[in-house]
Amino acid sequence: MLTNSEFSDSPDTGTILYGNHNENERQTVIYAGRLSMIYEKGNIRRISIGKTEIIRMIYATVRDKEWITILPEISEEIIKSDKESFFISYKSSYKSGNIDFTSWIKIEGKPDSSIILSFEGEALKNFEKNRIGFCVLHPIEGYTGNECIIIHPDKKSEKCLFPSDISPHQPFKEISSMKWVINDSACSLEYSGEIFETEDQRNWTDASYKTYCTPLSLPYPVKVEKGEKIFQRIVFKTEPSPERETINIEPITLSIQTEQTAEVPKIGIGRSTRPFPLSESEIKVLRNLRFDHYRTDLYLFSPDWRTSADSALIEAKELGYLIEFALFMDENKIIQIKEFIDWATKQKADISVVCLFHKDYRYTPDTLTDAVSPLIKTAFPGIKISSGTNANFAQLNRNRPGSAYHDLICYCIHPQEHASDNTTIIENLQAQKYTVESCTKFADGKGIWISPVNIQRRFNANIDKYELPVKADGLPAQVDSRLMSLFGACWAAGSLKYLCESEIKGVTYFETAGERGIIQGDYDSRWPEAFQSLKGMIFPLFHVFRFLLKYKSFKVAGSLSSHPMIAELLTLTNGKEHKMIVINFTKNSQYVILPVKGEFKIKQLNRESFAEASSDMNWIENRSGMIEYNGGRLFLQPFSVSFIE
Repeated sequence: MLTNSEFSDSPDTGTILYGNHNENERQTVIYAGRLSMIYEKGNIRRISIGKTEIIRMIYATVRDKEWITILPEISEEIIKSDKESFFISYKSSYKSGNIDFTSWIKIEGKPDSSIILSFEGEALKNFEKNRIGFCVLHPIEGYTGNECIIIHPDKKSEKCLFPSDISPHQPFKEISSMKWVINDSACSLEYSGEIFETEDQRNWTDASYKTYCTPLSLPYPVKVEKGEKIFQRIVFKTEPSPERETINIEPITLSIQTEQTAEVPKIGIGRSTRPFPLSESEIKVLRNLRFDHYRTDLYLFSPDWRTSADSALIEAKELGYLIEFALFMDENKIIQIKEFIDWATKQKADISVVCLFHKDYRYTPDTLTDAVSPLIKTAFPGIKISSGTNANFAQLNRNRPGSAYHDLICYCIHPQEHASDNTTIIENLQAQKYTVESCTKFADGKGIWISPVNIQRRFNANIDKYELPVKADGLPAQVDSRLMSLFGACWAAGSLKYLCESEIKGVTYFETAGERGIIQGDYDSRWPEAFQSLKGMIFPLFHVFRFLLKYKSFKVAGSLSSHPMIAELLTLTNGKEHKMIVINFTKNSQYVILPVKGEFKIKQLNRESFAEASSDMNWIENRSGMIEYNGGRLFLQPFSVSFIE
């Protein structure tokens, strides 16, 4: 058994294993008149009036010519606040590659419920950028379908609506100011120093609309000369401004909507991208999970694709999983698909789904689907054919399939297209269900297939069309140490909750083994300082899948949380019994009220049980945990997942 002492020689143990990745920053609650908000490492979060969130976030950003967000180093920070106002100033330095940019930011909250933000930046050398300046995030809940008045630089105004379905393109353009009403409060934002526009960030599974500069209609990247200065200013106001509403702290309430049930979708796992195949002992562990399929990417334009296909087929058979093949082709698609069909026929491959992609497009061209689907269907009538994108929902939403020859529409999900902090990643979980709701509107009855879901981006869809081999010696960009942490288990459970409740046909998660997998497997971490796992370690999210797949014959019942960014509930039911997963997304202890009473087995995966669960694939079954629950408050440790039977 792994023990806590085995991890104790690392100064970052609590950071990596339990989920506090880049989360050592202090969160400070500040006020401006009746507005309350959180200040965290240069960002203003969750500007609220009472219980109503008005602004999700205001922050400054620098994005390079490949749309990579440059993380700032904050210094010279000053924070002054009282019950009605605050003043914050700091220096923010952005350095990465050729970029060297420094800005001075001031944020002032006034007793009249207004906030003024100013940005003064200077380039310290020549570089290229796609964006520099402020971004404002508007929450989705309470805003969809609401009217917004856009005032353009020429002073003309335009009535617009925050889009309900995910807008593939910018709903608001050429903004100098915007006005809207939320819960009888008139709000406004004034922008100066740049022209702003708004995009629907649900395209990248961010739960927000984002107003940003510079308009994408202008050419980019833009060369910034050494010594060039950039000035911006944002003023947020709300009226009327009575005394701040007192909020009573209430326990988090979880409820089940038994009238809303859905079939558990097909749930699969991706093949490991590490450079060696699964071992016999790894297969023994993974076979117990009962995944429905095994995703393998085949580059049919490559002469050695059969080597990968043969290895994947052997692993799938040993695991007892059907195969999901993601097939990448080029202009020789007919020849390539015939070669694949010939191989699959001779090998008697047990295939469930084939996802069709073109190596030169970020979406599946209808010409590709029309050409190869009839050939596949003729050879394998039972196979489901999927087309869409191997990238984000954005690429699908902007290039919707029109072919009549596919059964499923596919796209991928990851939470880090724009930001990587824990708070934002959890805030954005709900956006996964938004993509399904919008996709259903144009799917024309086709099933929705999401593959894969990862906690980190596999490739930059702004540049590449598919994932390329990693050449760097350090920790690859595709690897995120939080995957092996309690936070990773919480995020996976939250994703499963929102997607399973959305009535999708299938979803593929992560990989089997290695630093992008659900177990470390028989090999030590290749990056032991950045990814502090041990050989044989079972990651916490393994147990999330073990529990869910054990009851995949049950149905998913809809559930609600009074504070979904703090705690959530995933419920499975067969009409008589309930199996539940309760999630605490935060680094603080929480109390929740469950929707059921009685005697239950409750096993909580937390800091105390982490070491035990990391070495026992049967941890849920082996751990005792029978308690009597009579409707009181259930205690949740930080970053914990509770399994309730």
